[in-house]
Amino acid sequence: MNAATAAPLLVLAGLVCQEAGASIAVLVFPDAGPVGMVALRLLFSAVVLVPLAWRGLRAGVLTHWRVLVGYGLALAAMNVVFYLAIDRIPLGIAVTIEVLGPLTLSVVKSRSLRGLLWAVMAAVGVVLLGGTAHDLDPLGVLFAAAAAVLWAVYILMARSAGAALPGVTGLAAAMSLGAVATLPFALAVTGSALLHPRVLALGFAVAVLSSAIPYGIEISALRHLRPETFGVLMALAPAVAALAGLVLLGQALTWGVVVGIALVSLAGAGAVVSATRPRSGPAPEVEPIPPSPV
Repeated sequence: MNAATAAPLLVLAGLVCQEAGASIAVLVFPDAGPVGMVALRLLFSAVVLVPLAWRGLRAGVLTHWRVLVGYGLALAAMNVVFYLAIDRIPLGIAVTIEVLGPLTLSVVKSRSLRGLLWAVMAAVGVVLLGGTAHDLDPLGVLFAAAAAVLWAVYILMARSAGAALPGVTGLAAAMSLGAVATLPFALAVTGSALLHPRVLALGFAVAVLSSAIPYGIEISALRHLRPETFGVLMALAPAVAALAGLVLLGQALTWGVVVGIALVSLAGAGAVVSATRPRSGPAPEVEPIPPSPV
């Protein structure tokens, strides 16, 4: 199997790792709480990334601190509300709602009839989620919707940080600032339980599965995949999350919810394809749905 053939499988493997990490986080919530797991994940992710970006951090943090503070706060807030969501509603449903953030951003930037059609398909999927899922916690849905909005904000902040600081430097700074912002709250809520060796070990596992491995896989895969192909594969995140929730957390879903998740995934993939399809006249610049950092 050559690299070009293996690249799509690598992307799917990264998605599996990411959602497996989220599932492990859910299992540790009784001990560390959602905010505690966010703090540990950001802390250990920063421990992994900062040595790789040390030179860039030394040179650029003071110059671009305003952008980096916004980037770090957006990352931390998005992680917190997403983890609060998956503490209350199934993982697959939470990820499906969260994906609506970058999908909406992509559709708005496309300014096309096709983009509107994909938005309608996603809306139908969301209606199916709400109409057929039983006993959904309204607060959990609200947290997932907040994560969707913050993911769109995160994308815009990531672009600004990426323009100022190359490579992994901006993400390393954001992870560090996010850890600094969340750790005091996590310790205040969780106390010494957050420092239990088992909790620390699982927090490190979540950071590796949800951040380090997917990031490395994405960097490798993007060398062999066109951006639109990568975006289509990333649109499968809700389906992978639903499968992870079923296998690892025992979160069975109704057929209506499964269809709703499928429609949102198809809408995300369709938005990417439409955005990159050649058309007459100047085409608007649209990026594929990026991977979730949560």
